[in-house]
Amino acid sequence: MSATAGQADGVRSPADRFGIEPGMVVMEMGYDDDVDEDLRESLAERCGELVDEDTDEVVDAVLLWYRDGDGDLFELLTDALGPLADTGVVWLLTPKAGRDGHVEPSEVSESAPTAGLQQTSTVNAGKDWTAARLVSPRGAKKK
Repeated sequence: MSATAGQADGVRSPADRFGIEPGMVVMEMGYDDDVDEDLRESLAERCGELVDEDTDEVVDAVLLWYRDGDGDLFELLTDALGPLADTGVVWLLTPKAGRDGHVEPSEVSESAPTAGLQQTSTVNAGKDWTAARLVSPRGAKKK
């Protein structure tokens, strides 16, 4: 496997940390004026334009910006699963502790399994955001 762009100089880009590759379709949900534009640009540079939640395409990844007060997390995760490919990933981005809209980790750990997802890792997604990687458990079948 060859090094992807951004790794050659030893620095991993956000697109590397998020596992985004050229040609992937990435859907964005929960966009607002507080999102991390550097992260969005890095991901769009790697895969092309981010699609919105009205897309008819099957998507490889979902970027879900979620803040306390944005509605029911379970419902939003369920909505994110609709267009997601069987091997797709939901990246749940939440404000870091101490930031406006911070989401308690317990809310994620309760909502994700109820929606049929499990958290596999967490990454630093910028100055104000943390991202949880959520996937369907291996062997789970979509109905």
